[in-house]
Amino acid sequence: MKILIKGAGDLATGIASRLYGAGHQILMTEIAVPLTVRRTVALSRAVYEGKAEVEELCGFLADSREKAQEIMGRGDIAVIVDTEAESRKWYGPDVIVDAILAKRNLGTQITDAPFVVGVGPGFEAGRDCHCVIETKRGHTLGNIIWKGSAIPNTGIPGNVGGYTLERLIRASADGVMEPKACIGECVEKGQIVALTGGKPVYAQMSGIVRGMLQEGAPVTKDLKVGDIDARAELSHCYTISDKARAIGGGVLEAVSRFEKMKGGYAIVVLAAGAGTRFGGNKLRAIINGRTLYEHMLDKMQAFSAFSAFIVTGDEMIAREARRRGITPVWNGEPERGISRSLQLGLEAALQGRSGSRPLKGVLFSVCDQPGLKISTIQRIFNEAVLHPGSIVCAGSSARKGNPALWDPAYFSELRGLSGDVGGRQLMEKYRDRVRIVEAETEELEDVDLREDLPLERTMQAGGQLE
Repeated sequence: MKILIKGAGDLATGIASRLYGAGHQILMTEIAVPLTVRRTVALSRAVYEGKAEVEELCGFLADSREKAQEIMGRGDIAVIVDTEAESRKWYGPDVIVDAILAKRNLGTQITDAPFVVGVGPGFEAGRDCHCVIETKRGHTLGNIIWKGSAIPNTGIPGNVGGYTLERLIRASADGVMEPKACIGECVEKGQIVALTGGKPVYAQMSGIVRGMLQEGAPVTKDLKVGDIDARAELSHCYTISDKARAIGGGVLEAVSRFEKMKGGYAIVVLAAGAGTRFGGNKLRAIINGRTLYEHMLDKMQAFSAFSAFIVTGDEMIAREARRRGITPVWNGEPERGISRSLQLGLEAALQGRSGSRPLKGVLFSVCDQPGLKISTIQRIFNEAVLHPGSIVCAGSSARKGNPALWDPAYFSELRGLSGDVGGRQLMEKYRDRVRIVEAETEELEDVDLREDLPLERTMQAGGQLE
């Protein structure tokens, strides 16, 4: 697969090492003057040296789209100066990994690629990205987070060799970096290891210099400009760290999971109900500034790796879905019940697979669950790919709900349903094959009656309060 990694520092390089070793094509973006402390193990060095080698990796600076493609075409890693990651527009990556490690999101969106991974604090799975990788040293380092965020930044680096804050070399003043000690050199506590803005910077501990900014780099007071390791292992200065490998392993696992499901599933949104109990077209009711159907279409755009369909009898909904790349399936007989919509959506999903590999499953979702979270949908796909032959649905200990993902083993019986009965009877029949992905109560709540929506938040599409 084509993977774009935002950032080319030491941790990003550890991620690149895992992905490159698994056979993926990699483009890395950087800023014009990288401030990578552990630059001997970072491909960001290619920005000012033209080329950087780290273990089996070889990264080359690319000054154009054509050059980047040439570099990747011969099996190397392309590094491009691209602060805003605009290269994603021509590269068309399958996966984006934000490994800038800024402790906050600098602009990555879940819709930037079919699969988006956020590394470290500042990202929330299901909002900014499909999953987050934990970067804090300790028991959970490298874990994949499919719901929620990484541990917040504490401002205190992890313990290495019994030292935390003492490990850091920080600029004493604004100005230009002048190293006075080299990476791989042993230094003593109190020794001058650099000048910043002409003022001396002293080592806070004894050990080996594991990282140091390059000569001439612009710095600000208190910026991290170097790193000392008490273990004093020279090889550690020139090989990818245990932390970077652990984080890279987490990213590789997440990407491998996505690779297994990519293009293998379809999504069908059921949006053809007459809204009889609601007393009108409820899908056009506005909640928090968006119609009910827009809430669902917004969520579907986070899953561009899958073919998506919406079954509807509303031309406005069909037109908006088409604009977003979601295929409308017309249902002019809503009175025949939800089973009719389900069957129309299933047939459309199957017909859309002509000439491609068979479907691994179809996820059916209703259009009137505004509280449903993208992270829950993602976890349903995760569960399905790990447990083929199952019926996977959102729910809780008290109830089974929507969405529900059906394995092809159940397609023939879904085709045989009739009336206003969806798949619940099949779930009862095959209850031992149902796997429930835990969802919050508000996610499972659907809108049937006007009373299901607070008056102050509910409007018609025309803008009038109900």
